[in-house]
Amino acid sequence: MLGRLRQFATQFRAAAASTTTAAATATAMTPEPSTTTSPATTEFATLAAGCFWGVEHLYLKHYRTKGIVSTAVGYAQGASANPTYKQVCSGTTNHAEVLRVEFDPAKVSYEELVTFFFRIHDPTTVNRQGPDVGTQYRSGIYTENDAQRQVAEAVKAKVQKYFNAPIATEIQPLTTFWPAEEYHQKYLIKNPSGYECPSHFVREFRD
Repeated sequence: MLGRLRQFATQFRAAAASTTTAAATATAMTPEPSTTTSPATTEFATLAAGCFWGVEHLYLKHYRTKGIVSTAVGYAQGASANPTYKQVCSGTTNHAEVLRVEFDPAKVSYEELVTFFFRIHDPTTVNRQGPDVGTQYRSGIYTENDAQRQVAEAVKAKVQKYFNAPIATEIQPLTTFWPAEEYHQKYLIKNPSGYECPSHFVREFRD
């Protein structure tokens, strides 16, 4: 986490001066405009896999043209309303850093997105990813409905065999989601040399 904060500190003052906290609701978000026509029906996946910069970057890299309509990074499941990044990093709010993906289920399934989630981080570590330590870095899947819960539980059980330790990913109904500050959105696209957690890479699942 220290490496991440050092990288972030040089950009924080300038960004903070021109950025206000993103507007949010407790249970839903307004997705960013897409460069393509939005499908008639979309769904959402909300996933916590450590530092949200790298998680968003990997999903956009692999699914930008394969079913993702929009993405937003933010804070989920915490106790306080509309928290700031500094408050979440203090460890006192119990929010998780998450990526919220709006996707077209006609092009990519929720099951595929959840499987990819397990491939891009270490779900066996509790409250950490690589050097990033804290409850905000926990592994979690926050579901919209019971159908998503069933899929998430099934995928978790299916991929357990690829890990040497028990998967610690929590699966819970989504209770709150607050979009993060604007300077966090698409962070690694705006800052290609910015910090990326070393735990974030695509793992091969081989039987």
